[in-house]
Amino acid sequence: MRAKNRIIIFQFVALLVLCLMPCAAAVAAEPSTEPILRLETGMHTAMIGRIGVDDANHWLVTASKDKTVRLWELPSGRLIRVLRPPVGKGDEGKIYSVAISPDGRQIACGGWTKLGSDSGHTIYLFDRATGHLTHRITDIPNAIFHLAYSPHFLVACLGMARGIRIYKTSDLSLVVEDKNYGNYSLDASFSPDSRLVTSSFDGYLRLYSRDFQLLAKKKAPGGGQPVSVSFSPDGRAIAVGFGDSTKVDVLSALDLSHLYSPDTSGINKGSLGSVSWSADGRILYAGGIYNDDKSFPIFAWADVGRGRRTSLLGASNTIMDIHPLKDGGFAYGAVDPAWGVYDKTGQRALFITSATADYRANPKGFLVSDDGTRVRFGYEERGKVPAQFNVEARLLEVEPAGNTSLFRPVFESPRLRITDWEHTYTPKLNGTPLKLKQYEISRSLAIAPDSQSFLLGTEWYLRLFDRQGNETWNVPVPGTAWAVNIAANGKVAVAALGDGTIRWYRLTNGKELLALFPHKDRKRWVIWSPSGYYDASPGAEELIGWHINRGKDQEADFFPASRFRSTRYRPDVIARILETQDEAGAIRLADEASGRKHEQQALETLLPPVVTILSPSDGSSVSRPEITLSFSVRSPSGDPVTSIRAMVDGRPISTQRGIAVKGKEEAQQQIQVTIPERDSEVSIIAENRNAASEPSTIRLRWKGKSVRDGFVIKPTLYILAIGVGNYQDQSLKLGFPAKDAQDFARAMQNQRGGLYRDVTVRVLADQKATRDNIMDGLEWIQKETTSKDIAMVFLAGHGVNDPAGIYYYLPVNANTDKLKRTGISFTDIKNTVTSLAGKAVLFVDTCHSGNVMGTRRGTANITAVVNELASAENGVVVFASSTGRQYSLEDPSWGNGAFTKALVEGVSGRADYQGCGRITVNMLDLYLSERVKELTGGRQTPTTTKPQTIADFPVAVKR
Repeated sequence: MRAKNRIIIFQFVALLVLCLMPCAAAVAAEPSTEPILRLETGMHTAMIGRIGVDDANHWLVTASKDKTVRLWELPSGRLIRVLRPPVGKGDEGKIYSVAISPDGRQIACGGWTKLGSDSGHTIYLFDRATGHLTHRITDIPNAIFHLAYSPHFLVACLGMARGIRIYKTSDLSLVVEDKNYGNYSLDASFSPDSRLVTSSFDGYLRLYSRDFQLLAKKKAPGGGQPVSVSFSPDGRAIAVGFGDSTKVDVLSALDLSHLYSPDTSGINKGSLGSVSWSADGRILYAGGIYNDDKSFPIFAWADVGRGRRTSLLGASNTIMDIHPLKDGGFAYGAVDPAWGVYDKTGQRALFITSATADYRANPKGFLVSDDGTRVRFGYEERGKVPAQFNVEARLLEVEPAGNTSLFRPVFESPRLRITDWEHTYTPKLNGTPLKLKQYEISRSLAIAPDSQSFLLGTEWYLRLFDRQGNETWNVPVPGTAWAVNIAANGKVAVAALGDGTIRWYRLTNGKELLALFPHKDRKRWVIWSPSGYYDASPGAEELIGWHINRGKDQEADFFPASRFRSTRYRPDVIARILETQDEAGAIRLADEASGRKHEQQALETLLPPVVTILSPSDGSSVSRPEITLSFSVRSPSGDPVTSIRAMVDGRPISTQRGIAVKGKEEAQQQIQVTIPERDSEVSIIAENRNAASEPSTIRLRWKGKSVRDGFVIKPTLYILAIGVGNYQDQSLKLGFPAKDAQDFARAMQNQRGGLYRDVTVRVLADQKATRDNIMDGLEWIQKETTSKDIAMVFLAGHGVNDPAGIYYYLPVNANTDKLKRTGISFTDIKNTVTSLAGKAVLFVDTCHSGNVMGTRRGTANITAVVNELASAENGVVVFASSTGRQYSLEDPSWGNGAFTKALVEGVSGRADYQGCGRITVNMLDLYLSERVKELTGGRQTPTTTKPQTIADFPVAVKR
């Protein structure tokens, strides 16, 4: 059996074993309100244990050990919202089970959820439409492994030998419980007539009547550990999958007698622990811990499980749950984490997978520089798609050239003989087992340069041992430690973890110093300190944020790091942490270098408002352009709400000030908005003195008649293109920015009569690009653009940051010693593009090298500028020529800068990958990424950031 299969099997068993611990008798503490820094990638970062689907198949819910529940729209796969119960340290808050009521109105979840109860565990119930936590079922005697709804009841399957509990959905009262179980219960299924069948690791299946009297209790022949049970749609048969067998049984729904078993010949490793029927009962599905060397497949047997077996592509990890869909397809969840949907034709219609890098099976390929500031890893399992990150420069390189200054972890030493450390429970030092927790499995090893200690990475901890095998320290980790290394200077340990992060620790005491999350898109990354100071690539600020509990009876808040940009965005601090080995010391040095006075403010005093649209509901149909939005708003910091902003398709349409919302209590408000006569997205954003809230967004479907009877007026495109290369200060001279601006404007003028009714251009090149002319140009485009138009601002030339970090674009007559008077400040640019009535697109090519590739001249870090403009409240799509610390390259052989050359090619048709004749923001982003990488040999990486409130839209057509 491959190492990967051993890994997967352990993960499944470990999930069960973790909940065998008895509940503490002590009263559970009130959830802490201390902010908790967490990842938020838009997808789960840990295994998906369960999924649920409503009867109408409008919604799918997923539960994960990452302590969140996610609500997805079907059939689009769009993430609607993240449900956040109270969480704590360690296992507290891990969600093992989820179910959505048949009518789709209520979502129930549970797991290791003790904070919601005075004793025992808790089932949390959320309103699907608003995401509010509405009820709790408390004092449950062990962790909740499975939840299932019938029209009138909710059943909970519990850990240890605590059996099952059944609650009435009308008032959540306990109807009946069965404690007569010999081990933990893992699954339950209701028949169409509300009978119930359950599985338990005591080996027994239990069948209950409609009034929950036990009708039968039997063992199935296929295995000793029944995991999954599923009633057939006609209620006559029950399918059973096992945790210790590749067999699948079909039993009688009358007495649990064996009817038949599907053909599983040739499936001789792992187990098939997840089973389900198709909606019409003709097909039986099963999946689990079986790998065919391509994937973990899902098997389908025709003829009610008696017929021919086919194999469907599943996931790269264990199949945990399968649910039928009414159209004949099915949905499934997997450990990856991933979930997918197959349609009735047997084609996979959706597959949503993790955004995390996969560090498995690559302990030797995790390389670190001698001082720990550079790491090399692989985005894919076994080290495929290698990448390198430089902490000092905050520079990510994908598929970099070989580097002999990076070193592998040391596995062997004449002084230390460490064996059995890879994927076992019993790693040994000189033949003597090292002390781990029960069921804790060792994954990775690194011996210190002086051979006086060694670091062991496990499923749950990093553990440093001395040469006698005594543990020096241990720290819990947020995911399996797939690889570890120790820098040659002996000061820093580095670990690649299962949640997709790479983390640095002080070797002397295990204190965490830094954490890096490189997104699987191979562009975005964010790096942060334990207190939440961070640096991020363009578009990556939303990847981390702060979870704040609000007590037992309310859902928790979550605030992305971008909401605290003014105080927590500190690249200068991040750059110094490994050098100082101390966050406080790094802050002090950074403040001294910038002349900045450090004022530590509690995060709780800086919180923005929280807003939720109450009606119309997401997906509603409307037939009138004038609608009334009802919403709730509160201010967790207690600071008064200063404004409410309504946005349509990501652009502001109205702002309401003088809002009577003060203090932390929730208030309900209404606002009138006008929407276009087409499908649209409407958002509400609230602001206080600290920051703007995250948007609350709904999609509306237009069902009314168009007053133009289908005639659509094309937008006008307004372009302000600015390029400066021939500066009055000859030390700033560049080769092609003026030509870049002219070439871009010319390429977009060719779109007249295609996507755009008209294209109006103002070009300011070289001597015309004075500060006064640029300011006039910004005023011009602001005045001309209407809500039906699109505006594009193109900037090429030099940009610089002053000592305080404020960005300035340099006009032709700029004086770098007098930036405030002669430069174009970021504030001027921001005020223009954020106030444009129509869609706003900004192209920034201002981090140039000299006119000979590789010669470095003026530089600017525009990451903060890009991220701020692309925040939802500003609503600007930003294309940047390079990442924060790269140089934008130009070369005479191209006749342009690399970015503009690729941009002109892209909008002229080459970005039309799909051959549909239209080039959208996302398509142009893809083309720019690949083409600029090709032109520059990977030395320049353009980035595109688009607010979450703006859907992909076309910017050009192929002529």
